[in-house]
Amino acid sequence: MPSLKDLKNRIASVKATQKITKAMKMVAAAKLRRAQEAAEAARPYSQRMSAVLSNIAQAVGGDADAPLLMTGNGKDQTHLLVVCTAERGLCGGFNGQIARFARDHVRKLLAQGKTVKIICVGKKGFDILRREFASLIIDRVDLREVKKISFENADAIGHKIISLFEKGEFDVCTLFYSEFKSVISQIPTGLQLIPAATPEGASADQGAIYEYEPDAGEILSDLIPRNISVQVFRALLENVAGEMGAKMSAMDNATRNAGEMINKLTLSYNRQRQAQITKELIEIISGAEAL
Repeated sequence: MPSLKDLKNRIASVKATQKITKAMKMVAAAKLRRAQEAAEAARPYSQRMSAVLSNIAQAVGGDADAPLLMTGNGKDQTHLLVVCTAERGLCGGFNGQIARFARDHVRKLLAQGKTVKIICVGKKGFDILRREFASLIIDRVDLREVKKISFENADAIGHKIISLFEKGEFDVCTLFYSEFKSVISQIPTGLQLIPAATPEGASADQGAIYEYEPDAGEILSDLIPRNISVQVFRALLENVAGEMGAKMSAMDNATRNAGEMINKLTLSYNRQRQAQITKELIEIISGAEAL
């Protein structure tokens, strides 16, 4: 049984931890509001970009001059997975859900005899995936020094993806991230970037006829690379919001658990202290009676 001093030290230690988790919860709550606003603001632009892309793609149809980024190279053997996770932990199962979703997709592709390559955006996803697929990871994007995610960060990742495609390094590219729904709900999502696919929620305008200047193929050659960067940017913003929501929830749970532990330790401390006082009184009374 621990001594009174040990119990007192442990209570002080848990109280110090509780102060830290409470402070982290408040910081996450403050960041969550800005991150959620940024993620929600990016969604309409991303969806409208996909709708415009869909309209122009319909106009091009099966045109031989259509960009390869839209139509693909006709192969489906080598897959590039861009897995976006957080740089830091202490956010519950947020990173694990994304990594698990990507890992299941990797296993499915490998079972079909496909070749898989992985780019990890974020330290935590890299740490999880390298345990099983270290040989498949070809690059890692480190954003630890970035204080605020900007379009430049996403554009750099987009250019890297396009560069690999132009070199013939892969045939299909899929982006993995977590879509923010609420503080307690983040949904792992996979979005195909190459060949260009219209995400859910984006639809082409029906019955509308457009004339393009310059021609549709030239517009697509500029629009599709931008769309890749936009989708990556949206994924990064969704991840930031999801990370802050998961962290706030995790730190709230940790704070409440610390409070329960403090109550239990305090009860044990009081019981042991009372038992010790009772024992000392019995010894004093017994000694007095012996005299």
